[in-house]
Amino acid sequence: MYQTQKTDSVTERVDFLPLNGTDYVEFYVGNAKQAAHFYKTSFGFQSLAYSGPETGVKDRVSYALKQNKLCFVFTTPLRNDNHIAAHIQQHGDGVKALALMVEDATDAWQQTTLRGGKSYMEPTVMKDESGELIMSGIHTYGDTVHLFIERKNYTGAFMPGFIPWKTNYNPPDTGLLYVDHCVGNVGWNQMNKWVKFYEEVMGFKNILSFDDSDISTEYSALMSKVMSNGNGFVKFPINEPAEGKKKSQVEEYLDFYNGEGCQHVALATNNIVETVKQLQSRGIEFLKVPASYYDDLLQRVGQIEEDISPLRELGILVDSDDEGYLLQIFTKPVEDRPTLFFEIIQRKGAKSFGKGNFKALFEAIEREQSLRGNL
Repeated sequence: MYQTQKTDSVTERVDFLPLNGTDYVEFYVGNAKQAAHFYKTSFGFQSLAYSGPETGVKDRVSYALKQNKLCFVFTTPLRNDNHIAAHIQQHGDGVKALALMVEDATDAWQQTTLRGGKSYMEPTVMKDESGELIMSGIHTYGDTVHLFIERKNYTGAFMPGFIPWKTNYNPPDTGLLYVDHCVGNVGWNQMNKWVKFYEEVMGFKNILSFDDSDISTEYSALMSKVMSNGNGFVKFPINEPAEGKKKSQVEEYLDFYNGEGCQHVALATNNIVETVKQLQSRGIEFLKVPASYYDDLLQRVGQIEEDISPLRELGILVDSDDEGYLLQIFTKPVEDRPTLFFEIIQRKGAKSFGKGNFKALFEAIEREQSLRGNL
């Protein structure tokens, strides 16, 4: 993931694509006004910025929402004759762009396209009275793109083309902090292709791998590899289906999304019990594992600081690795199509992704699939 350079006879390793984290996640949706209201009400996001005909943008409307270091953008087309409408027609509501913070968006585009990345947007300078923002981008799996955002010379609410969005309705936040990771679902035998893409084009490393012996139940299986950039601020696990007796969750996603795409976004919190209580009270539905999961929890993961009773009541899962433990829970799909969902995660030192929870989690997903008639 690095190129080397020599200085004074000392060889240094230089990350050719330094990333400072996730800038924002953009969703293409059928009704951005209603989506923004839902994420404010249910997830505790706050109004940030607006773009549309009133700001000189004639083909779409976008609402940017913020919660701590999290930023979501919801975009809807105003007419049917553009690529946004085509994206929604094919996929339903879903993630279009995973935007990444960089110091130099021009260099990020040059470095990645030089290494084989397909350009989505050449470096573009956007200006208004608050300064200038530079954006570029490349394609990744399916119709998903990575945008590189350079905002060091910009002081506005979000970016040029947007105006501050002030509203009287701003529910309290739910303690969500930042994007921990984003998971992509790709087609049969496509995982290694995209692992190679992240290694060669973006300089990521494969830090964890799971095969069908790790992620399987009686009925279904999948394989996954976790890709991470140099400083660990950006992590993209990649899933592909594996052979099983019945249809896996990845196959169901690919069928209903009509292609590859972002399966879920993991959102970090420092107090998962309080965050999940808040989310449940606002109508967010979570997958539930059997109560027996908690019977031998401490024998499996060791001592934890939390009381098991609220974890059992809320359905929060726990797993550990050599560096600590983590707590996690997964929402049901947040749309009618069984595609996009969210993970809520709190890390207590652990760098892993809940391998010990895979079986219980996947059986919970299969119960939902069975109710939908898609298992």
